[in-house]
Amino acid sequence: MTDKLTLVLGGTGKTGRRVAARLQERGVAVRIGARSASPSFDWTDEATWATALANVDRIYVCFQPDLAVPGSVEIIAKFSRLAVDAGIKRLVLLSGRGEDEAEAAERALQASGADCTIIRASWFFENFSEGFLADGIVSGSVFLPTDEVTEPFISCDDIADVAVAALLDEGHVGQVYSLTGPRLMTFADAVAEIAAAANRRISYQSVPVDDFAAQLKADGVPDDYVELIRYLFTSVLDGRNSSVTSDVERVLGRRPRDFATYARETAATGVWSIAA
Repeated sequence: MTDKLTLVLGGTGKTGRRVAARLQERGVAVRIGARSASPSFDWTDEATWATALANVDRIYVCFQPDLAVPGSVEIIAKFSRLAVDAGIKRLVLLSGRGEDEAEAAERALQASGADCTIIRASWFFENFSEGFLADGIVSGSVFLPTDEVTEPFISCDDIADVAVAALLDEGHVGQVYSLTGPRLMTFADAVAEIAAAANRRISYQSVPVDDFAAQLKADGVPDDYVELIRYLFTSVLDGRNSSVTSDVERVLGRRPRDFATYARETAATGVWSIAA
């Protein structure tokens, strides 16, 4: 490794903070790319990009809020070209599994001339504890616009382990990894396993997507985020991702973490306990 920095974009988020922590444990100098960091990084403010790229030689690219949102392809194309022009060749992109828009962003990154690795991830375990599903788990009632479609949920820890390997080992250049957990589950299955681990009654109900979107808007969720959720639940969760891969094991030499382990360990932290 050089004395240059590794920039971790989304470095305060679910995968980014795990990537940053693992790099720091290995003695790698890290710069956190986030609005709250110093220097600040904001995907919507190009004036922040050059400062964040100074003295950097590799980047973990995690786009917010999601590569599926309008304009993401153009932003990724512009940012990756700027990085390459600054002499930064090593880019590792977190992408979405089964998302056409995300794949367009992947192509934009690859066209920059960077030495890149693409990590396509399925739905995170941690969406149930650190994301938008956590409130429903705590309240004891989860409503989602999906029923029998299965998803190979994956741990953010596994994603971070793969990302760190890709950042530090040149053998991953040019690879496209599709990361999944070890088994398929419905969202109802996941909620049931969390309920068992937390020793609580947590109900799950499938609702029409229009009703779900209307409730999100009533709760004050911004329109662009509502449309992102609608897209994910109607287009991506159509069965296209109902398969598991061996890519975690191929990169790390071990099987991916199981959801039951995540549920048990997370329940022990008390994050899903009913507030007093």
